[in-house]
Amino acid sequence: MTDSTPTLFELRFQSLFDSGRGFAFPCDPNGQVDLDQLSERARNNYLYARAMVGRELSVPAVRPSGLH
Repeated sequence: MTDSTPTLFELRFQSLFDSGRGFAFPCDPNGQVDLDQLSERARNNYLYARAMVGRELSVPAVRPSGLH
């Protein structure tokens, strides 16, 4: 992804215990997150979310972004 390309998708990790909580990260249509485009905090949250799949978070899903 480049800065001139709008993010139309997000990779969403939903909480297994609280339906209103989770993590979402900009991604391409295949669910690939560009780690170089994330801030340090967002990158740490992404790595945490990946590590917590099946423990605290569901398997991530690609969804249309609500930011466009």
